[in-house]
Amino acid sequence: MLLLMIGVSSLRAQQPPDTAGLNSATVISAQPQTLATAAQTIPQQPAHRFWDRENDWLFTAVGAGRALDYASTLNIRRRGINEVFLNNSIVDNHPLFGGIEAAGTAASIGVSYMFHRTGHHRLERWTSAVHFGVAAGGAARNYALKTPHPN
Repeated sequence: MLLLMIGVSSLRAQQPPDTAGLNSATVISAQPQTLATAAQTIPQQPAHRFWDRENDWLFTAVGAGRALDYASTLNIRRRGINEVFLNNSIVDNHPLFGGIEAAGTAASIGVSYMFHRTGHHRLERWTSAVHFGVAAGGAARNYALKTPHPN
């Protein structure tokens, strides 16, 4: 997620050209060409609000996926199975582990917001969809693990 956030922060949406130091005749003649060229090369997507209905559902799904991952991880710890991605001491500290899961949800929303602000609306939606899929898949895997029984 961190690498994704760093990569996106370097991207910027199309900005009008800087007109500092140009006289008004140059600016007037240059702008229609720039706008016409931009309209031909960049397909215009309809703008939407960040907190629209689709994002609300996607963010709710991410939160539900993280909650399911939280519950499934506590379940495997109660069954004596070690956590793979975090230390067992972190998972066994329930407030800390819950905070990490909540921070993961907030980070996903933050990355989606960065994509929204830079005009990458498909990536904005895909971030949440993929995050939900990974969280739900991890939870399903946790519940599918067999409990070790001593012989």
